[in-house]
Order: sequence, then structure tokens, then C-alpha cells
Amino acid sequence: MVHVTAECWPFARSGGLGEAVSTLAAHQARGGQAVSIVLPAYRAVREAGYALEPMSRYFSVRIGSRDERVRLLRLAGQRSGPRVYFVEHPDFAERDGLYGENGGEYADNPRRFALFGMAALTVLPRIGASARVLHLHDWHAALSAAYLRTAFAASDYHQRLAVVLSVHNAGYQGHCTQETLPAVGLPESLYDWRLFEWYGRVNLLKGGLAMADAVVTVSPTHARELRTQLGGFGLDGAFTTLGDRLHGIVNGIDQRTWCPAMDHCLPARYTSEDLAGKRRCKAELQRAFGLPERDDAALVAMCSRLTAQKGLDLLLSSELLGRRDMQFLFLGEGETRYVQALQARASRCPAHVAVRFEFADPLEHLLLAGADLLLAPSVYEPCGLTQMRAQRYGTVPVAHRVGGLADTIEDGVTGFLFAPFTRQALERTMTRSLECFHDAPAWREIMRNAMARDFGWERSALAYLGVYRRAIARVNGAATAVAAG
Repeated sequence: MVHVTAECWPFARSGGLGEAVSTLAAHQARGGQAVSIVLPAYRAVREAGYALEPMSRYFSVRIGSRDERVRLLRLAGQRSGPRVYFVEHPDFAERDGLYGENGGEYADNPRRFALFGMAALTVLPRIGASARVLHLHDWHAALSAAYLRTAFAASDYHQRLAVVLSVHNAGYQGHCTQETLPAVGLPESLYDWRLFEWYGRVNLLKGGLAMADAVVTVSPTHARELRTQLGGFGLDGAFTTLGDRLHGIVNGIDQRTWCPAMDHCLPARYTSEDLAGKRRCKAELQRAFGLPERDDAALVAMCSRLTAQKGLDLLLSSELLGRRDMQFLFLGEGETRYVQALQARASRCPAHVAVRFEFADPLEHLLLAGADLLLAPSVYEPCGLTQMRAQRYGTVPVAHRVGGLADTIEDGVTGFLFAPFTRQALERTMTRSLECFHDAPAWREIMRNAMARDFGWERSALAYLGVYRRAIARVNGAATAVAAG
């Protein structure tokens, strides 16, 4: 199979998408499947020093009325794992951001990712000669499904491919004007309410949903939420129309990387049977963030993008950050208003609130090992990875009962869930978690329950294999119907 994605860790990542693609593809490759990944050759990839080698001369890709010159690169020296390829073009190589800068998106993102999708389809026969599945990720790759049905309709190779579209975050859909379709080389007939039209605009994710043979979102609960008016981001009708083509499969994590017994990023390693190292990690984390070293205070961490989705408005409206029996750590990047609000809290309460506005892997490992509680009050959360990693480290999550958080946290057993989405419910649940924290035997039990959870890719990868088979059968059935007709 071939994964087409805007992100893949460690080359390019802004959130959970890059890690989810990377770890799924790695697990599939370890299982003996032939797996390739295609993503743009961003400036960040070059600057990180990865050894890339050309696989082709520059070739022309037509997008609307313009011919663009692109080149295919590959990661040099690969002996195992998924084969990683990059589409090189100045629109990616000469910009600082993946999607935008200074909190805003690039205005030409639809055209940038249309170019990427067309180029990926052009090189597919070379990098995935035996592929039967084209696995697209989020709206950035969704146009590949449309090009497959139009520009590549005469190609026997391309028409044998089954298209699986993973929706990692339906809050991002690729909205643009009606004029975008001809500008990216798609017929105006696709501007139809059943395809790309959405309230007088073009919705690239919606078109991809309609043209995919199967659609996967990243947890069963979120798959149900997407079919509702409240949880469907304006696409509940499109998700409902999919019927049995919509599947919910929880993401996995790499449990060898996220393992406190083997983690070399930690000052002390530990297991569920010997938790002494976790206490040392807590002290080191407090020192790293400039907080007083207190065993009696519950150390609460929040590690995420600083956006409205992550529930920061709810947290900032609560009384929690003013409590003296807790310390709060915030690690992440995001919107200026949240950065400023958290900086102000940290300035007023330096003994209880600390912030770092960055993503650094070693620091994230230390944070998840040293914290007592992980806070995840997300408005919505398709899957989430941090709460899984936290449980593996014995850091107990407190989370909104929504999406993948509800599917991966067992209330009162491996963590604490709150609902409805109100300040009062959050505060009550945090109090409940603190009562457990101060009951040493109960706290050890919940920590050990959490550390015993299996969040590997085994079950989820099998579920994906089932989706691939159903998608291939759908393509084969359509081909048989055409031949019979």
C-alpha cells in the first residue's frame, strides 16, 4: 500500500497526524507488507539534515492551466521499514511552515496540496508497482481521490487501486472558492452537493469522502460523533451517507519508544512494580520547569497544541489554576491568546504554574514520566495519543468523555473522565482525582492499571487490514459490473 500524507514523523509533524501515519506504516512493514509513504519535501526536512537522493529528473505536472516542475526524492540508505519518498517543489521547499506562518494559513494551500496529490499519483507506478491500496490522510491528500477518478481514469494501474481516506481531524476540511476546482484541473461538474459543494463553497475533505472506497476515523466513538449535527463539523450528512463505508479504528502508539523501563530520555527508569524512578522523574521535572520540589502537590501536565479544541477556555475559566494543592505544567505551541493567558498565570503564580512554548521530544518524555496527572479537557478529540503514552508512564489522565479519550481511558480504573463539558464537571472530576492521589494504595492501583494497558498497533492494524480488503472488494465489484455491462 501507499500512504499519501502531509505529515510523517520524524520528517514533518504539527500534531498527532504525523506520528499516527509513521507508526501505522512501520507496524505494517514489520508485518511483511510492502509499504511506501509519500509526503512533501518541506524546507524543514532539508534543514533537519536527512539524506535525500533523487529518484527522477524533474518532470511536469499540470495543475489547471499551469505546468509545474517537480522531482521525486527518497530517503537514502533505507534497509527496512516503509519506503519514504518526497515530492520536491518550491512551494514546499522554500517556505518556513507546513501549512502557514504566524498563526495563519497560506492562502494557496489548496493549490499546493493539489500539486502534491497529482505528483503523488504520477509517481505511484514507480514506487508502488504492486500496490492495491492508496491510503490518503486528511483533506491535504483528499484531492488524490478526485484525480484518480478523472485525470487517471484511463490508467489500468490507477483504476485497480482502492482508496481509503483516514480522517484524523474533521475540523480541518480545506475550504475554498468555487473557482478552485478548475484552477486545480478538476471539472466544474464536481461542484455538486453530493461531491465538493458545501454551503456555496468547495470543501476538499467532503469531495474525498464521497470518492473514497472506505473512510476511517481514528476511534469508534468519534465515528459515531461525526454522524451527529453536534459532532460532525457541518459534514454529518456526508458521514451518514457513507453507511458501512465509515469505520472507527483507534490509533496505536509505539510501545517500545514510550516505555518507562527502557526510556533513555529519563533521569531514572521504572516499572509498575518499582515506581521509585517515577518519583525521581517528578523531582527532575519540577526543577526543569522551575517549580518547588513538592511530593505532596499533584503535578498536573498538559501537553498539546494550544488551541480552542484542547479545552483551554474551559480550564482558564475554572478555579483550578489558583489551587495550592496542585502544580500545573504546560508544554506546547499555539495561538497567541492562550500563550499570553498562560504566561500571565505563570507570572502571577510561579510556584504553581509553569509553561514551555515548544515541542521537544526529550522534554515530552520527561513530562509524561514526571507528572502525576495528565489533563486533556478537549472540546473534541478524534483519538489523541498523549493520553495513551501517559498511561504507559503511570501518569493518570483527567479528560473529557469524548472521542478517543472515551475509548482509551477507563473511568476510575486507568483515569478519570468528566461530562458534560462544563467548568463544574471538570472541577468535580479533578477533585475526585486528587482524593485518589492522596490515598496511596488506591493511587498505586490506578497507576498500575494504566501502565498495564496495551496501546500497540496489533489490533488496530488488523482492523485496517479488514478495511483494505473490503475496499479492494468494492473496487473489484465495480470493475466486474462495468465488464458485465
